Amino acid sequence: MNEMLSRRLSMLTIVLVSVGALLLARVGSFQFQLDTAAYLQNYASTTYRQPREQVPDRGRIFDRNGELLAGNEMYYRVGVSPALVSDKRTVAHQLAPLLTIPEETLFNYLQGEEKYIPLTENPVSTELAQQVAKLDYPGVVLDPVPRRIYPQGALAGPVIGFLGGNGKGYVGVEGYHDTELAGQTRFSDESPIPFDVNPNNRPPPGDDIYLTLDRSMQYLAETELQQALEKYKSDGGSIIVMDPRNGEILAMASYPGFDPNQYSKAQADAMKNPAISDLYEPGSVFKLVSMSSALDSGKVSRLWTYNDTRILSIGGRSIMNWDHAGHGSTSFDTVLIKSYNVGTSNAAITMGQTVFYDYLAKRWGVNARTGIDMEGEATGILRQPGDTYWDESTLATNSFGQGLQVTPLQMLCYVNAIANDGQMMQPHIMLKRVHGETVFPSHTYTVRTPIKPDTAHQIRDIMVQVVRIGEGQKAAVPGYAIAGKTGTAQYVNPQLQDYDPYNHETTFVGFFPADEPRVSVLIRISHVPLYASESAAPVFSDFVQRLVVMMNIPTDKQRAQLQAQGGNTSQILGTR
Repeated sequence: MNEMLSRRLSMLTIVLVSVGALLLARVGSFQFQLDTAAYLQNYASTTYRQPREQVPDRGRIFDRNGELLAGNEMYYRVGVSPALVSDKRTVAHQLAPLLTIPEETLFNYLQGEEKYIPLTENPVSTELAQQVAKLDYPGVVLDPVPRRIYPQGALAGPVIGFLGGNGKGYVGVEGYHDTELAGQTRFSDESPIPFDVNPNNRPPPGDDIYLTLDRSMQYLAETELQQALEKYKSDGGSIIVMDPRNGEILAMASYPGFDPNQYSKAQADAMKNPAISDLYEPGSVFKLVSMSSALDSGKVSRLWTYNDTRILSIGGRSIMNWDHAGHGSTSFDTVLIKSYNVGTSNAAITMGQTVFYDYLAKRWGVNARTGIDMEGEATGILRQPGDTYWDESTLATNSFGQGLQVTPLQMLCYVNAIANDGQMMQPHIMLKRVHGETVFPSHTYTVRTPIKPDTAHQIRDIMVQVVRIGEGQKAAVPGYAIAGKTGTAQYVNPQLQDYDPYNHETTFVGFFPADEPRVSVLIRISHVPLYASESAAPVFSDFVQRLVVMMNIPTDKQRAQLQAQGGNTSQILGTR
């Protein structure tokens, strides 16, 4: 009996020990699971949710009619989180050919302990990203990367500008309005796991900007400019079209230019907008500023005359007319109609240094920027009494647009003041900015009033005669009264380090209809062995003949008929 009891106790002891061991194992297993869960949770929070910079979609750029000039196209960066990839060999085998990565190299990446490994140096196309997504492997991550596209190619490239590789806008609208277009970057904890991404967590896009440009008009201007440069064998030039009533830029074509889609291939000196960045001596078109100032100041009247000798000596320099001839008693009007240098020089001398430069600097703003809302605008250069290199002869040469420098846009703004009753409107390229559902229109305002309305009207009437009987006859447009002025200037040839004796800067500026100005145009053709009357003026005529058709501007006769019937012709001359 004792032996049987001993056996039972031994068996009971074994059972109890076994149960105890089982319980201990279970408790240990439970504790391990708790530790594992905590570990995984911690790993997930540190590995799968990382602080990331969320860059919003860049705002788009449109022309005035809603045609897309700059937008975004989605590309993707491909990466991998090795800890999430279970079948590493299969993933490496199928993913490597798509990304053109050696399979063993990719497999070694997947063996690593990094939290995230980028697999593509440059973003891949949407098509390739879709092929990667179809594999449907957890741990393979597609990060969207918007890329700037310019669907119109090189059209208006210098005006629009470009987006650099660092995500910053440069030149033109992209540069000036970079902050509004870029939007607000957001930093947040984001998961690289596709099904864990909250699509509603993306920051709102940047503001859209609508320009005053008309795409069709821009194309016409660029086409006309290119044909002119080829015809006259010129290496550069600009055509600017504006509405003098409100300062809107309707077209701005320049050469050289660049394609913002391929900005990295452009030459460094071409990465600008010549219409607002190039300084040049405008020549005789500037006589409009000088003679307007003389008339407005009261120092010279419309009845003023002077004795036009062949040579005017001043400050040790000899001033001559373009034809090297003297014309005797000459009237105020004839100075502009026939474009006599001796005439503007005499008018400036009559005004005196103080009054002359007060008008140019303070009233016209020759030595200032226009303030156009585009990056890269240059400041005009005007030497005044007391400045280095200024002497009495500078007064004379400045009067006919030599020895001072302006941009093509500045020169057109001066003419706009004459067209707009003496008021110079702020030039601008932005029509409106759209932020979500809110629209911020551009405001039209006067920046300067250099001359009185009556002065502007008198100069306008003389400008009509310049085209009818003067040096601007080749700028005439059948059916329309054009107010205009030619300008032929010497330019400093950097190779000669002196004025080029053979080639010129040629400019024609004009507006129409002369009695109800609605459109102003500047044509600049650089470095040609011709006068403006032989180059820029005929280009103006060719261009405007096509422009009035595009803009549906009625002829003078049609407007007169409408006015006779009591119609308001100003209402039918708006920009399309």
